Amino acid sequence: MVGDVSQAVETPTGETALALTRRARRMYRLLAQRYPDAHCELDFTTPFELLVATVLSAQTTDVRVNLVTPELFRRYPDAHALAGAERTDVETIIASTGFFRAKTDSLLKLAAKLVEDYDGQVPGTLVDLVTLPGVGRKTANVVLGNAFGVPGITIDTHFGRLARRFGWTAEEDPVKVEHAVGALIPRKEWTQLSHVLVFHGRRTCHAKKAACGACPVASLCPAFGVGETDPDKAAKLVRSAPPR
Repeated sequence: MVGDVSQAVETPTGETALALTRRARRMYRLLAQRYPDAHCELDFTTPFELLVATVLSAQTTDVRVNLVTPELFRRYPDAHALAGAERTDVETIIASTGFFRAKTDSLLKLAAKLVEDYDGQVPGTLVDLVTLPGVGRKTANVVLGNAFGVPGITIDTHFGRLARRFGWTAEEDPVKVEHAVGALIPRKEWTQLSHVLVFHGRRTCHAKKAACGACPVASLCPAFGVGETDPDKAAKLVRSAPPR
């Protein structure tokens, strides 16, 4: 008798697909309990503000973006206003976020595209969002999940690192990671999953020295031991409000 194919397929850790799915979902549940307040750490009040803030967040911290967006949005509260902005004014406001000339170029083109094709409104579909200048799947999923309530997995450096450490996937390409993890976790949880893993990556599962001994999913993690395993020493590595 032929067995269930889903149980026979091997994963990066040698588990069956079914075992991996069960382990991944249990890990997510435990991490969600650890970080019940996990959320998008970019400040915004409208889809337009989140879209702009996410574009600005490339190669910088959320904290830095949150410092410059109040003035940016005061001057340019919507796509129509930003589309008519003077380049030098925008560059001056966002200079501290880094790569400000390229970001200004993207923002001005993005605003113009919104005005020309969407009457100044941010579209609520992945297909439309990725046509905007400076917007890829990562940015689109941030906007969809947090501004429109459409489930999406946001693959940033923290998420990708943890997904591989957890043995959920061996893929390096963000799109392949997104699809691999999406097959493990129910779609309705995708947006919150993204927040939870980013919180864990910033606070406990650090890139250089993970706090393994203070991790709530240590017993389920195949990478246990990549960081400090002593509980007391590991606890000192955990950050309550790390740089973002």
